Amino acid sequence: MASFVIEGGHRLSGEIHPQGAKNEVLQIICATLLTAEEVTVNNIPDILDVNNLIQLMREMGVTVAKEGVDTYSFKAENVDLAYLESDEFLKKCSSLRGSVMLIGPMVARFGKALISKPGGDKIGRRRLDTHFVGIQNLGADFRYDELRGIYEITADRLQGSYMLLDEASVTGTANILMAAVLAKGTTTIYNAACEPYLQQLCRMLNRMGAKISGIASNLLTIEGVEELHGTQHTVLPDMIEVGSFIGMAAMTKSEITIKNVSYENLGIIPESFRRLGIKLEQRGDDIYVPSQETYEIESFIDGSIMTIADAPWPGLTPDLLSVMLVVATQAKGSVLIHQKMFESRLFFVDKLIDMGAQIILCDPHRAVVIGHNHGFKLRGARLTSPDIRAGIALLIAAMSAEGTSTISNIEQIDRGYQNIEGRLNAIGARITRI
Repeated sequence: MASFVIEGGHRLSGEIHPQGAKNEVLQIICATLLTAEEVTVNNIPDILDVNNLIQLMREMGVTVAKEGVDTYSFKAENVDLAYLESDEFLKKCSSLRGSVMLIGPMVARFGKALISKPGGDKIGRRRLDTHFVGIQNLGADFRYDELRGIYEITADRLQGSYMLLDEASVTGTANILMAAVLAKGTTTIYNAACEPYLQQLCRMLNRMGAKISGIASNLLTIEGVEELHGTQHTVLPDMIEVGSFIGMAAMTKSEITIKNVSYENLGIIPESFRRLGIKLEQRGDDIYVPSQETYEIESFIDGSIMTIADAPWPGLTPDLLSVMLVVATQAKGSVLIHQKMFESRLFFVDKLIDMGAQIILCDPHRAVVIGHNHGFKLRGARLTSPDIRAGIALLIAAMSAEGTSTISNIEQIDRGYQNIEGRLNAIGARITRI
């Protein structure tokens, strides 16, 4: 088990480049199974979750070649269908949450998929109902094998259908979409997720020969086609990393430039940080964050306490609430952080309280943060990363703290952030991996 040792109190300075988006690339790699032709993907981040999925694809019989530093080609010409029924494959799926998005492409192209209940972050319940019900609506048959703990999904030929999703699930929409592109007839998905990463998937599938309309809206229409072809695709910068770097600059009173952020795809993220009082400027496709000795949380127009809550796109992504909560601990003023979508994501705040933060955890979904206004620093502490996003939030807290902190279980951070200590040390951080 690796750990980070962080010497707090150092200001950052310079430029940093966000990696490719983890949440997009997991969808894109799964989508390469929809064709026997070669698909080349650029800007793939070198992170644990993505590397595990790439290795799983190799073991499934997909020809995978590394074409450059962050470029891979995938050719799913000879998929080993027998391997997909093996205990080894199912065990690997159970440790990788992104593996659930193999279902749509596998059922659409091969008429069968087996999947174990996927793992991932310990952040509360993450239902698969939207995935399963949507693919059932296309005519697939689901069976749960209680003895092996696996789902078996079969279909002779999927048939287009109208469906109203019970929630705007990103991975659920992606899975249904990938199944529908090869279904017979027309599929309509209402209350579809419309995140930029989903838009990217739609555009890639259309370049492969799919017929998807309504992209960027919550109403997608898919006319099924007989087959898809190869293409090239470039993954967007990771918006969660961009937000993490904004928060990091504010907490450490640093002046940094975040390069090539694809600003038009950040949605409400920059404005959400401005509501915490953080100054930032768009400079072309970069974000410049000036050094600030203090930042003050806004109030609502009627004077009531600011509430920052997650919501489906174009609302604020839940993946940034942990970062925003940490950033608020050194702001001037108070804010209510409302994590609506996952009931266990705020439980890491007890670590921040041990570091000296003033936080009232109201319930599993809400926390009130009373900012220190940099009046006194957080204290260094021994910490453990419970999930990817809490992990980066604790790293930000440790970088701004007085003294030395240790974060264990950093494999959780490695799942989502590429060489994070190397990139941060290059602009002034003091982080050692042991």
